[in-house]
Amino acid sequence: MISGIAALGLGLALGVQTVPSGERIYGIVLTAGGERLEGYLRWDRNETHWADILDGWKEIPREHTLEAERLDDELRRLRERERSVTFGGVRITWDEDDTGGLERTASAIRFGHIRSLEVAGERSALIELESGEHLELSSSSTDIGRSFRGLVVDDSARGEVEVEWEDLVRVDFMSAPSSMRDPGARRLHGTVATRGGLRLTGLVAWDLDEALTTDVLDGEEDGEDVRLAFGDIAAIARETGSSARVTLLSGEEMILDDSNDVDSDNRGIEVTDPTFGRAIVDWEEFESLTLHPRAGPPADRATFGAGSRLRGTVVARGVSPVSGFIRWDNDEEFTWETLDGESEGVAVAIEFGRVGTVERLGDESRVTLADGRTFMLDDSGDVGEDHRGVFIDTGAGETVLVRWRDFVSATFEHATFEP
Repeated sequence: MISGIAALGLGLALGVQTVPSGERIYGIVLTAGGERLEGYLRWDRNETHWADILDGWKEIPREHTLEAERLDDELRRLRERERSVTFGGVRITWDEDDTGGLERTASAIRFGHIRSLEVAGERSALIELESGEHLELSSSSTDIGRSFRGLVVDDSARGEVEVEWEDLVRVDFMSAPSSMRDPGARRLHGTVATRGGLRLTGLVAWDLDEALTTDVLDGEEDGEDVRLAFGDIAAIARETGSSARVTLLSGEEMILDDSNDVDSDNRGIEVTDPTFGRAIVDWEEFESLTLHPRAGPPADRATFGAGSRLRGTVVARGVSPVSGFIRWDNDEEFTWETLDGESEGVAVAIEFGRVGTVERLGDESRVTLADGRTFMLDDSGDVGEDHRGVFIDTGAGETVLVRWRDFVSATFEHATFEP
């Protein structure tokens, strides 16, 4: 359904990020009822800024799968076994084209790279990128499909209007006009410390839900209900597995419990950094959050741009280095895509456009960003044992496959450090 919703009307507190409106997602929304809404957008509750990330499943093109089988004898034999069955002493085989569905893989893209999004059914969306490329994503979380938690449009004529997935037709994204009024509520920004020793700074979404200063932290203190505007909070620290110590800007402290905001039902603390990517810290790994303003220039829509193909040099054991266009894990081939893994128990998604080098060091991989920061990723995700290999298009009509077991390092030419 579509319904108007009222703003909470809570005051904004000092010490919380004063983000220019140019960092907020803005666009034109068309609904199934023929309405045209325009304004600042809040997607699925926790995405409000161009730096935020849209998640979904994408299909690996069949030509990529067939090329992998052509270049990898072990994979080809495995697939042949999977596409055969013995019945009554007779072995029956079939071609890949007869099996129907394509292999799916997780995908993620910042809103700043998206030109438009069109609903393509109950569980999928067609996306046009700023580069002109097209991408179809299906539901992997609440970002797309029936589990979508709503799109709030701050329309200049109607105020805040919430649009559900079944009522959504299309969204055209654009920078807010210079004459557009300030959106009022500010994005939470701060530093999260984890029990494993990581310190992550960026835009914050608490419980993958509360992202603005007008949002509310719920809990109980000594059996009494407490509702605190995030704009009044200075810090939150884990007290026990089912409670948190909350420090207000006034200096007052309180212990809150009995709420999914401050116990093991918390869905995670998301930290999004325009110069890195995203990390999601589970409650079990969470130590503390200190809210503070962001330093540095704003990350507006122009910060992210159209993106480009991955290009670099790959070093493998026993062969000479190979340079060219890179397809990582047989599915990531653009700078807007993400390198996924775990670091000290925290799920991270690093935008490839920020990656300088990836080095395999035994059961771990060291990822060095263009700004010099490093992350040690466990044997998981895009740097794990299920890695489908690194494919390098040399530009001479040849594609070279480097299997993960032979991989030593990759150096990317496109790495940037903006802002």
